[in-house]
Amino acid sequence: MKKILFIFGTRPEAIKMSPLIKEFYEHKDKFEIKVCITAQHRQMLDQILDFFKIKPDFDLNLMKTDQTLFDITSDGLLGVNKIISNYKPDLVFVQGDTTTVLVSTLASYYHKISVAHLEAGLRSNNKYSPFPEEINRTLTGHIADFHFAPTLKAKKNLNRENIFKNIWVVGNTVIDALFLGLDIIKSTKENDYLDFFNFTDFSKKIILVTGHRRESFGKPFENICNALKFIAEKNSDVEIIYPVHLNPNVQKTVKTILKSIKNIHLIEPLDYPYLIYLMNRSYIVLTDSGGIQEEAPSLGKPVLVMRDVTERMEGVKAGNAKLVGTNYDKIIKETTLLLRNKKIYNKMSKAKNPYGDGMTSKKIVEILSEVL
Repeated sequence: MKKILFIFGTRPEAIKMSPLIKEFYEHKDKFEIKVCITAQHRQMLDQILDFFKIKPDFDLNLMKTDQTLFDITSDGLLGVNKIISNYKPDLVFVQGDTTTVLVSTLASYYHKISVAHLEAGLRSNNKYSPFPEEINRTLTGHIADFHFAPTLKAKKNLNRENIFKNIWVVGNTVIDALFLGLDIIKSTKENDYLDFFNFTDFSKKIILVTGHRRESFGKPFENICNALKFIAEKNSDVEIIYPVHLNPNVQKTVKTILKSIKNIHLIEPLDYPYLIYLMNRSYIVLTDSGGIQEEAPSLGKPVLVMRDVTERMEGVKAGNAKLVGTNYDKIIKETTLLLRNKKIYNKMSKAKNPYGDGMTSKKIVEILSEVL
């Protein structure tokens, strides 16, 4: 029986790891599964674990006030070293591009333990955008032993870096999580969700906004907020809902510019089930989040990506998403176009999602059952 250790520390990682962990739990005759969380993000991570009923075996509890990348990197590396030293897994599973991914991969390498990388091969080819994620995932790609790429483009990115061995194109588990989450929501009463969003008139066109990228702090983030302000003031049939990230750099700018706008609702970060419920009820999504770029198209929601570059160009090429960056005029223009031009809206909303069919976790378990 092979011992597999899953390590993650943020909400996006937990979302994408959860359906895979649950699938592995169904094969306890072949695998012994342990879950380690670094809690690089504490509160938002715990929400996902509760929703998907994942109970960690190890908790490093790294998050602290005003933590820096130096704190997370040094504390995380030492903490993961202790877990690996004691548990001695055959394989360490990481997901994506966080600092937790980098330190877990590096610690595994130091122990000469194999690493499986979920969502391998994403590249923006700009080491400072997204920062520090681009370098995290690039370094991880060169250390990992098993690469589960979401798309053919991701596989080709790895090939360009002379990585050819043990690469499988399997889609992205974020779609598995989305469908699993919606099934869980269906088993509850919709009134619970309607009561939660009682400030929202769902008869209007709902625009869901998420924005938190480090590289946008400062003037770019002000451009985003000023564009949202213009859109809200010029479109009375629209309601903008913005779950505001807890980072003080985000909170200050957003609340300074947007807090007094009648049809803009600034709310606390949403638990995952409420986020996907809101996404499902939205008309358009404006985001700089990687996961939402993949999720929203599965629900038929056009995505405007508020980043200058994205490592998820498959969605842009498929027609699910458009890059608008942090450009004030472009955000306004493309949002207004989707609000007013039904033909363009339908073209985006009906484009096929290139990121998966909800079966990624099953594919990965089948692969590892054969190769381990």
